[in-house]
Amino acid sequence: MACCPGDARPLRKALADLPPYVPGARAPIGAAAFKLSSNENPYPPLPGVVAALADAAMDVNRYPDMYATELTEAIASSLGVDTDNVVTGNGSVAVLAHVLAAVCEAGDEVVMPWRSFEAYPIAVTLAGAVGVQVPLAPGGRLDLPALAAAVTPRTRVVLVCTPNNPTGPAVHADELDAFLAAVPQDVLVVLDEAYVEFVRDPQAADGLAALAAHPNVVLLRTFSKAYGLAGLRVGYAVARPRLVAGIRSASTPFGVSSLAQHAALVSLRSVDELMTRVDAIVAERDRMLAGLLAQGWEVPDSQANFVWLPLGDQASSFAADATRAGVLVRPFAGDGVRVSVGEPEATDLLLEVTGSFRR
Repeated sequence: MACCPGDARPLRKALADLPPYVPGARAPIGAAAFKLSSNENPYPPLPGVVAALADAAMDVNRYPDMYATELTEAIASSLGVDTDNVVTGNGSVAVLAHVLAAVCEAGDEVVMPWRSFEAYPIAVTLAGAVGVQVPLAPGGRLDLPALAAAVTPRTRVVLVCTPNNPTGPAVHADELDAFLAAVPQDVLVVLDEAYVEFVRDPQAADGLAALAAHPNVVLLRTFSKAYGLAGLRVGYAVARPRLVAGIRSASTPFGVSSLAQHAALVSLRSVDELMTRVDAIVAERDRMLAGLLAQGWEVPDSQANFVWLPLGDQASSFAADATRAGVLVRPFAGDGVRVSVGEPEATDLLLEVTGSFRR
């Protein structure tokens, strides 16, 4: 097959070393397995959401509202902020990319915990910035003093994932207060709160309070997890108006589909029903953690909808055992395994696997 002349043009040099994003495993066609590999909400959409999607489907020949005006107003109202403090996007990971595009010049540093959300190094590299990874503290917690110490005159952004994906602990209020006091005001602090609705730790930091007190804070949130809209991709940032305007300028036009906007609106209006589901997921998470502790596992105190098994070099072999037993989990080679909270039957099966693995 002949190549066209354009095939010889090299890709960006940064792509050569770009780490691939690894999605959670899916069951082969025709196979039965519990999918606990992607931090998804195990509940199907609410009936009202399904109805809204059916209605909105009649207009997919039209572009959506580019600014997601009604959704932005609803989000702002639910958080008690002004509409010019909110900007939406195609999932919180896309919003993060827009944040970095809005504030980072080529060569700027972005400090991040590691291990943390695997999309961070990708987003940072594509923004032309330089990632600075800071190891976690014992117990899978973010080491905020070390993150603050890693800030240099070249640092433009610090990423703080709370609860941390994939380990699960939430940043505590006193830790965040000390951290924000130590970070220069011209360094943006991104609090990634994708799992905030699952937090029950009374010591956990209040992101909205931090935003109100510190002009260099931006929050990232999503409808993918607690609201169960992972397949529609809608997330948002909350920040000062000037930063919001910059993020919007860097955003993909029409980035949030009309289907996603309608589904998110209905979800916000059905928050009590959805939070009942979240409470059930939290209860199942606590049952999973209790079962693991009873078996002798040392696991972090997860405040998200997943738990972390610090298996190190045994991560891949455990994942293979779990797959054979009918449970799909997410291994991080050399570090550990993340297990999403799903149906009670899935927890029972997982605990059989973890119990057998320790024997």
